Amino acid sequence: MRVLIQRSKESRVCVQDEVISSISSGLVVFVGFTEGDTFEDITYMVKKILNLRIFDDEKGIMNKSILEVGGEILSISQFTLYADTKKGNRPSYIRAMNGASAIKLYDAFNEELSKYIGIQTGIFGADMQVNILNDGPITIWLDSKE
Repeated sequence: MRVLIQRSKESRVCVQDEVISSISSGLVVFVGFTEGDTFEDITYMVKKILNLRIFDDEKGIMNKSILEVGGEILSISQFTLYADTKKGNRPSYIRAMNGASAIKLYDAFNEELSKYIGIQTGIFGADMQVNILNDGPITIWLDSKE
């Protein structure tokens, strides 16, 4: 399981020119799955995301988690996190989990996150336009296998 996290001042996701989800201050989390990912990967990632100290404290030092600052999460499914670009110029997505299996894990991931924090989502498999006002910019890459 891979996630790309961006600290955000505000973000929204649109499908067919309609805003379907938006958050104010918080995190945009792009989520991808590969074969072999399990609920244990989800549990690990949720704990890691919620406790990452990437928000500024009173001294301007990144020392607070999203839970401490009261932010929200915008979760977006993104199979392209498993792009393989080693050969040629056209990425291969063979390592990305098939859609039928990935949507189950994506839903479980969002359900687990929602137990602890406000969460909004995109639409799995849809053509989405994601608007992010990246704060910092802070962008963090996490892989449950590393």
